[in-house]
Amino acid sequence: MIINYLKNLISKDEKIEEPPYDYNFIINLEESEYPKYLKKFFFYATGKNLNLKHPKTFNEKIQWLKLYDSTPLKTQLTDKVLVRDWIKEKIGEQYLKPVLWIGKTFDEIPFEQLPDKFIIKANHGCRWNYKIKNKELLLKNEVLFKIIRKRMNEYINISFFPFAGFELQYKDIKPQIIIEELLLEDVNSKPQEIEIYCFNGIPQIFQKIKYDENAEVSVFNNKYENINLKFLNSYILKKEAADDKLKQAVSLSEKLSKDFKLVRVDWLLYKDQLYFNEMTFTPFSGHYFFEDNSWNYKLGDMLNLKK
Repeated sequence: MIINYLKNLISKDEKIEEPPYDYNFIINLEESEYPKYLKKFFFYATGKNLNLKHPKTFNEKIQWLKLYDSTPLKTQLTDKVLVRDWIKEKIGEQYLKPVLWIGKTFDEIPFEQLPDKFIIKANHGCRWNYKIKNKELLLKNEVLFKIIRKRMNEYINISFFPFAGFELQYKDIKPQIIIEELLLEDVNSKPQEIEIYCFNGIPQIFQKIKYDENAEVSVFNNKYENINLKFLNSYILKKEAADDKLKQAVSLSEKLSKDFKLVRVDWLLYKDQLYFNEMTFTPFSGHYFFEDNSWNYKLGDMLNLKK
């Protein structure tokens, strides 16, 4: 989760005031208090003061979007179940990952009807999932099975909102469990992902991520030129030509992004077929650590909050 990730980034010697992270405190907080505690969260996450009145950087503008551009549609499209009908209507169901089961609790899952590999997800959070690459081994491993059961049932009874740095689109999602086919060619393979950053309804920055021992990423501008931008510093930047699948993802993302100030449309590439992954409205909760911080301002300039 975002909070644990941030705690690992900050040195023990850094004296940064921690905002309250108690779940009940945040979930019961009056909305009028959100700006105050969002500023605390932002300072804890980045060490920077947050200017909500005149945001300039990409990270600051994402914080503004959290508070002042949250809509029921964003909540619907953040829901991993409800977004499917919208995608089907906009671009067609051929881009949807096959769903095996949807239900309310882990105990209802019909494991006997599932294939050997699949992925279990909570529909209302980020990274609340487990990839099952061998069902038989899972069912035989009583300890592991109990751990996953306990964790998924915990997820289904809480909101992701208090953990996410005030990403309001998660707040009102009705929790469910969704099981999808695990799109891996074999248990040792890694997926390829494509992320299309769309500013004011226009795809502007594209990245293609290939996972191996390390994550290699190629990043392009809207002219399909390689650019020296890393959203996560742990990625290895690689130059390559834009291929047809990337261009197809850009074209589809334009259809999906036209009603939003900012959205990153995420795709999975499997057996030369594009599959929609998710609509990410406040990517990385607006806590990017740019290797070259000038990109924080360049991307901020590209995002017009008045449109």
